[in-house]
Amino acid sequence: MSDRNQDSLFEHFGEFGDRLRGDSWQPDVDIFETETALVVRVEIAGVRSQDLTVKVDGQTLRVAGIRPAPDGSQVRRLHQMEIASGPFERRLRIPIPFDRNGVSAHVADGFLTVTLPKRETGPRRVSVEV
Repeated sequence: MSDRNQDSLFEHFGEFGDRLRGDSWQPDVDIFETETALVVRVEIAGVRSQDLTVKVDGQTLRVAGIRPAPDGSQVRRLHQMEIASGPFERRLRIPIPFDRNGVSAHVADGFLTVTLPKRETGPRRVSVEV
C-alpha cells in the first residue's frame, strides 16, 4: 500500500488512524494484593516477550513494549479497528514496600504478570537468646 493510499485510509477512519500509525497506547492493568505480594497483571495479547521491558525504579514499576500492527498490505476496506498496536508504556506507583530483588515477571495467555513480594516494615518481635 503506498503512503498516499495509507494516508487516505487513516483520514477515512479518524481515530483509528492513530492506532494504525503506531502511536503510543496504554494496556489495561489489574493490581491486587495477596498475603505475600502485590500482583500487577497487564493485558498484552499479541506482544512477544522479547518486545517487553519491565523495570523497577524506586516505587515505580515501568512496563513498556511494542505490539506489531497487522499487515496492512492486504487491507482493502477497514470496518473496525479497536486493538491498539505500536509502542506502549505504563508507569505505576507501587504504594507498599516491596523486595526489589524478589520481583518476577511471567507471560502467559496474553497477560504479563509482575509479582512484587511484600517487604515487612512494621514492628518486628525479636527473640532474646540466653
